[in-house]
Amino acid sequence: MIRLMIIGLISGFFFSTTFVLNRVMSLGGGHWFWSGALRYGYMLVFLGIGIGAIKGKPFFLAMLKELYLNGFFWIISGSIGFGAFYALICFSADHSPGWVVATTWQLTIIASLFVLQGFGRRFPKKIWIWALLLFGGVCLVNLSYFEINHIKPLLMGAIPVVMAAFCYPLGNQLVWEAGTGRRGLPKIDSYLLDNPFAKVFLLSAGSIPFWVILYLLTDPGQPSPGQWANTALVAMLSGVVATSLFLYARGKADTPAKLAAVDATQCSEVVFALAGEVIFLGAGLPNGVGVAGIIITGLGLTAFARSSK
Repeated sequence: MIRLMIIGLISGFFFSTTFVLNRVMSLGGGHWFWSGALRYGYMLVFLGIGIGAIKGKPFFLAMLKELYLNGFFWIISGSIGFGAFYALICFSADHSPGWVVATTWQLTIIASLFVLQGFGRRFPKKIWIWALLLFGGVCLVNLSYFEINHIKPLLMGAIPVVMAAFCYPLGNQLVWEAGTGRRGLPKIDSYLLDNPFAKVFLLSAGSIPFWVILYLLTDPGQPSPGQWANTALVAMLSGVVATSLFLYARGKADTPAKLAAVDATQCSEVVFALAGEVIFLGAGLPNGVGVAGIIITGLGLTAFARSSK
């Protein structure tokens, strides 16, 4: 449990670059669509080259064969778990600071419980108490940043993240369930799913149709100059390193409680994102209500992890 949670915390550090760099691109005038689409374009290139070089041509061809055999499954899971999730996160960056988005994102812990229950998993009842504590902390952080008489920015910044919080665990859980041979889902070769980089590659490739459709719907114009470099950094640090570490820890979790605990480590993104914005963007520190919200969120994480043992 401790080893899996340490891996989860390391992935949280790298995940936090997403919120900081997305905010940088938003303040620089780049369209949120390109912040998302370019990331997954880079990820496919990075992962394709890396997997081909390390695992060899036969492994790479096996991934392509898997995409061919179960393309519909990977389009669905990739569009939900990578496409919709990240498009919503990028959209919210236009309306909220990175640390606020990162804190709101912790609702994925509660969302994961609902997703896992939807697949027939069960948890100790006390886990729900700590999940509600996390929810309260998230609410305080959002209320600390937005004025009550300006509700539209609050909704535009928070609601997309809440939706993303459900998309990410749902997409990932579909892959996890397929690896167990769950009825109604394709049986994926286990040696592919045992490799976290392969899972990220397959999910990224599956999200391509989503990004094409979203491009036609949004008409985002051209990427800003800064988006080319910043999305490359996000793709490597968050998309490849953080996601692979997270999926590795999740793949090693052999009980629903351990899965929930690994998901809970992502609360660390809040502290890392806040520190990044203060250091690199000169952002001010949160007010008392915001600090209280962060502390409550952290306490909820600790209690959640302990109750998951």
